[in-house]
Amino acid sequence: MEYSLVITNGHIVTPTKVVNADLAIKGGKIAAIGSGLADQADKVIDANGQIVLPGMIDSHVHINEPGRSDWENYHTGSQALAAGGTTTMLVMPLNALPARTTGQEFKRQKEIAEHKSYVDFGLYGGLVPGNLTEIQKMADEGAMGFKAFMATTGSDLPGDFKNVDDYQLLKGMQAIGKTGLPILVHAENASITDGLTAEKIAEGKTDIQEYVDSRPPFVEVEAVRRAIYLAKQTNVHLHFVHLSTPKSVDQVTQARQNGQNVTCETCPHYLILDCNQFEKIGPLAKCSPTLRDPEIVKGLWKKVFAGQVDTIGSDHSLAPMSMKESPDHNIFDIWGGVSGCQNNVDLLYDEAVKKRGLPVTDLVKLTAETPATLFGIANKGKLQVGYDADITLLDPNQSYVLKTKDLYYENKISAYTGFKINDRVTMTILRGQIIYTLKQGFVGQPTGRFLTKQRAGVESL
Repeated sequence: MEYSLVITNGHIVTPTKVVNADLAIKGGKIAAIGSGLADQADKVIDANGQIVLPGMIDSHVHINEPGRSDWENYHTGSQALAAGGTTTMLVMPLNALPARTTGQEFKRQKEIAEHKSYVDFGLYGGLVPGNLTEIQKMADEGAMGFKAFMATTGSDLPGDFKNVDDYQLLKGMQAIGKTGLPILVHAENASITDGLTAEKIAEGKTDIQEYVDSRPPFVEVEAVRRAIYLAKQTNVHLHFVHLSTPKSVDQVTQARQNGQNVTCETCPHYLILDCNQFEKIGPLAKCSPTLRDPEIVKGLWKKVFAGQVDTIGSDHSLAPMSMKESPDHNIFDIWGGVSGCQNNVDLLYDEAVKKRGLPVTDLVKLTAETPATLFGIANKGKLQVGYDADITLLDPNQSYVLKTKDLYYENKISAYTGFKINDRVTMTILRGQIIYTLKQGFVGQPTGRFLTKQRAGVESL
């Protein structure tokens, strides 16, 4: 037969439009999109009116292996991603212990992941105090970019990730700029957030609203402005992770209009949840930046519709349930981080496309096409002839309530448990091979490959 696999009767989301056609696969690549291809295939999948999407590229995932594998590891984390329609993950250098901040540790962690991941993966290195000489070494090992915190992070444990001050950030930008890779910045003013937090705790104000008030929107906007100005001095590609306010996106848009290489991401929880839901969900919805007022969420959606947000990544950050509890209900003592990557695709399709009318081609740009372009991942992110056959089948006519038993995470907790979702991922294909089906679960052993940056530039952004 001409093709190893043909998907028929589906609504195929190409880069420019949705077409009702067959999609043929050969040698792990998309070989043809057209009509009458099923007769030429060894195997045929009847998509029966489902949406055929490029597999999501989640460019913001925390896997805690090695050192904290009981939080989340490559086996369980990649299974959750695959079950949710993600075929590529880019993994942050924390909260593994030790953090991925040296060339040697980068190489070691790459080898660990290669044998456990169900999806293809790339790794970021980290910028921390005192590791400037390691930046090029990590780049040589295949880093996709480098993460830095302007907000306070880490613990007193040896090898844990640490934030940088302005001088260290400037020097790091200079070093990273020489590699041609992006720096990914968590932008919050550390001095102000730390001061407000200490003030709240001293006054015994430790409920959820006090946490929200300790991280007001302006601390993000101020840090974004400062990082943009520093990046302008260093000719580095600056990418902001998890922006939570439209005013922060405005700063990125203005800098880009002025010719600076600046891009940004937001996350599903900043679009789907707000501070009122934080009160109802509780500690499982704690994150930083914190969830925002409903009006800010509406403003962030407007930026998405205006094309001013480049990517959406999950910022999946899991911890054991014991770390999400506090005997005295002190929200400041509780680990922050939203676990939700298994529901990237179905929740976003429901909230963005079904409920708000975002064109599905625009959603694909945010979740697959632009992440591939931005991070230089060749032949992924599009349903186009010659590209990897990384494919998600989504049934828009199914509806389900997310339950704990549905989750593949190492710790079966999610901020979205109990949510009714009005579509469902039914199949995930990686490089032409079915790796997950809703009916059968996982097929075969992990086959995820390590990815490196293969083309430079973000000219199309």
